[in-house]
Amino acid sequence: MSTIVVVGTQWGDEGKGKIVDFLASQADVVARFQGGSNAGHTVTNEGREYKLHLLPSGILYSGCTCVIGNDVVLDPKLLLDEIDSMKALNRPMGTLRISNRCHVVMPYHKRLDALQEQFRGSSKVGTTGHGIGPCYADAADRIGIRVVSWMDKEAFATELKAALAYKNKLLTNVFGAEPFDFLEIFDEYCGYAERLRPYVCDTSSLMNKLIDEDKRILFEGAQAAMLDLSHGTYPFVTSSHPTAGAACIGLGIGPKCIQKVVGVVKAYATRVGEGPFPTEQLNENGVKLREIAHEYGATTGRPRRTGWLDMSVVRYAAQINGLDCIAITRLDILDTFPEIKICTGYRLNGEALHEFPASLKVLGQVEPVYETLPGWMCDTSAIREYSKLPANCRAYAERIAELAGTRLGIVSVGPSREQTIVLEKMF
Repeated sequence: MSTIVVVGTQWGDEGKGKIVDFLASQADVVARFQGGSNAGHTVTNEGREYKLHLLPSGILYSGCTCVIGNDVVLDPKLLLDEIDSMKALNRPMGTLRISNRCHVVMPYHKRLDALQEQFRGSSKVGTTGHGIGPCYADAADRIGIRVVSWMDKEAFATELKAALAYKNKLLTNVFGAEPFDFLEIFDEYCGYAERLRPYVCDTSSLMNKLIDEDKRILFEGAQAAMLDLSHGTYPFVTSSHPTAGAACIGLGIGPKCIQKVVGVVKAYATRVGEGPFPTEQLNENGVKLREIAHEYGATTGRPRRTGWLDMSVVRYAAQINGLDCIAITRLDILDTFPEIKICTGYRLNGEALHEFPASLKVLGQVEPVYETLPGWMCDTSAIREYSKLPANCRAYAERIAELAGTRLGIVSVGPSREQTIVLEKMF
């Protein structure tokens, strides 16, 4: 058995897609364990850029089995659009399998997502509007519709009628919005069901079988540690658990099946949406980071908030994920900075904090403690050996690993697979 979980250590957009794509080229299986179409990751493969939302990154490799696990919430229209886009490229695809226990994103989830954000006003969470939160909420409230029911027309009709009886009252009586028509949704989603039926199976049984066969398996999540529903900067979080332990729940496997956890660390920090961001740079450094790196959301196109790397965040992520090593991405973005700051911790009212604060009020008041490192002021994008990186660049990467309390496993100096320097064997 050879298994790796890849997780983000910040607020997402760390470049997990690139690292997962690199590792997927060596894997037999790539399994997605949580999240939905609100997760967008960009992969550069053979000179072409792919923006994926629901399809696991392994779909770009014809010999790879790609699994969408039970804790992913499935938007069938978007998934079919992605499948059709891949087929239109006339390139071989991996084998796709979808859990029969996934919950299905329905049209009323998307409308409620938008209405709830509007209702929150200045306290909005900053969701993508893809209906992810309302779908997860229905799962917890036990009125969700799972793939297994959706594939059975009789069961689907019964569950959809029950859901609409509640959702339409909520839409009309609380929000003053238009109700949904049962037949319109039923017919549309039955059509989707027929197209996706060949991919559906019991993925827990499949995953355990593949583990028993000693396959090389890569587990990928969406978003990142600071957006975890339980451990992130609540309420400015996603509605699932993008942390390593969730791979077990989201795929129906035991904890002993995880051998290695790799945390992806972007060489600086970004955040999309609302919530405290202690190292945010609302100045020329922030603008420079955004424009050089083209920091705009893959799903929404929204400009990302930018700032210096926050090691309080990464250290906390290392703790809750049990990281074995880190993969540092986008080091090349810092090539033209004469000085680079790194936040080594926080102070509150002059006192050092020794734990990452649970309170957003506290997080919004902390003073970042910065360490300034000299930049390297040269192009690193063509370098392929760690020893040939500038000394200041290596010092920065090694300082990140030291502060995180973990090993340095991968360094990335660009978006393509070839721009990846491996320091530790993965599979």
